[in-house]
Amino acid sequence: MAEYLPLILFLVVCLVLLLGYPVAFSLGGTALAFAWFGSLNGYFDDAFLQALPNRLYGIMTNETLIAVPLFVFMGVMLERSRVAENLLDTMAALFGPLRGGLGISVTLVGMLLAASTGIVGATVVTMGLLSLPTMLRRNYHPAISSGVICAAGTLGQIIPPSIILVLLGDVLSAAYQQAQLNMGIFSPDTVSVGDLFVGAMIPGLLLVMLYLIYLVIVAFVKPDSVPAIPRAEREQEQQLLMRVFKVLMPPLLLIVAVLGSILGGLATPTEAASVGAIGAILLAIGQRQFTLKTLKDVMSGTTKVTSMVFMIFIGASLFSLVFRGFGGDELVTELLTDLPGGVIGAMVVVMLVMFLLGFILDFIEITFVVVPIVGPILLSMGLDPVWLGVMIALNLQTSFLTPPFGFALFYLRGVAPREVTTGAIYRGVAPFIVIQLVMLGLLAYWPQLATWLPAIVYG
Repeated sequence: MAEYLPLILFLVVCLVLLLGYPVAFSLGGTALAFAWFGSLNGYFDDAFLQALPNRLYGIMTNETLIAVPLFVFMGVMLERSRVAENLLDTMAALFGPLRGGLGISVTLVGMLLAASTGIVGATVVTMGLLSLPTMLRRNYHPAISSGVICAAGTLGQIIPPSIILVLLGDVLSAAYQQAQLNMGIFSPDTVSVGDLFVGAMIPGLLLVMLYLIYLVIVAFVKPDSVPAIPRAEREQEQQLLMRVFKVLMPPLLLIVAVLGSILGGLATPTEAASVGAIGAILLAIGQRQFTLKTLKDVMSGTTKVTSMVFMIFIGASLFSLVFRGFGGDELVTELLTDLPGGVIGAMVVVMLVMFLLGFILDFIEITFVVVPIVGPILLSMGLDPVWLGVMIALNLQTSFLTPPFGFALFYLRGVAPREVTTGAIYRGVAPFIVIQLVMLGLLAYWPQLATWLPAIVYG
């Protein structure tokens, strides 16, 4: 029985989470209960828990993780400054004359918000509140409307600056160093958050392009389900172009300032996050939405999200120590290395497990709990850390959309009108899940989609 305790621990944690208990305390509490049981029966060495203070000190002094509250602040401030509302109105006016134009505008705004905020829940809720009633009023099919909003909202997972890429970059960096030490390389290479940001850009933009192609196909095949805005309701062209320029320039400048400073080597992701936070404040001032109350609300929201992330990190650190104490690393290594197909078989199984775990766990838990366990093993098999990171991010994004537990579906269900049924939301996201799986397949077949640009920028 003792050799299977790590797997039992993992299954019990999943069960406790399904019962609705807070993630951080579920991870830490279950791990401590198993450690106590193992210590009483001689299966667990208490010395593993002595490493916890060092782990926590490492979290507190980790400069990379400072980017998390800064990017969260940037996203919440942009949400409060009505940037999304102005973008949606303007893009809808620009693409409205086309069949499927509203869907195209929602996708493009989702891309811009992803590159500005990186927060999935906020984006899906904001887009659902602002664009879903408009699309339904314009006689868009409820399923297509729901699918576009959910898919566009989850782009914050893969398009930098993404919070998941910040967290993945930190975890993969440690996993990559551990993998190289296991292989006897004592001057290990490093992988940074900046590498993942650059590596995710081409796959992220390709995914947006595939979404747009799908919407164009729908417009040709089922024109009645995505009608154009009537000519009488359109703005004059000259006024519209001025409005597009005025509304698009501020967020584009912010995106260029954040991502451009990283790509140009002028700033680390943490420094670029501070640029983004200041830029979001200036944008709110420009929109005349910046007040003391707004600042207090934004700081309160940022503190809540950041506290949640770091509490999960602490719980996950405790879980991983107990998991290792029971010999979980050796068990997982044996399971993955004994699989048929070698590294390909191991990668397929890990991707499948992460996809299924995405039904019940948020990306933060998977990043902190699963990646530290499987990351060193996969990287020891010779996989590129940037490619692996982008594959994981894209996989977790797909699980956000997958019924019945996809988080994006819950976010939209919470703000959608009653006439939009849960079944319609599920049907709407199905084509986008297929598109994301196609993108995952393309990235698996051509790793250069993720590795080429970092080699050019940092090579």
